[in-house]
Amino acid sequence: MTTIQTTSPGGLAADAAVEAAPAPAAPSAQTLLTPSEVAALFRVDPKTVTRWAKAGKLTSIRTLGGHRRYRAAEVMALLESVAPAETALPAPRAAGDATA
Repeated sequence: MTTIQTTSPGGLAADAAVEAAPAPAAPSAQTLLTPSEVAALFRVDPKTVTRWAKAGKLTSIRTLGGHRRYRAAEVMALLESVAPAETALPAPRAAGDATA
């Protein structure tokens, strides 16, 4: 809490307590991932992640050096949306299974 001394129109000094508002989270406070980190999560090549960004599947942020970074929350949301599709695949057949 900060105390500020103010002067009223009559010339009397009064102390006013001002509650400091919490600082909003800076945009740089969010977790960013490199293309290699995203690629490891999806088990794909980092170049594929770059292609996804160009296609609009993921949003990328450019660093001052021109490198791409991806928001972790967005990557995790995409990973969760893709994961159910992968688990819906049929189980692999046994080696002795003769059905074709």
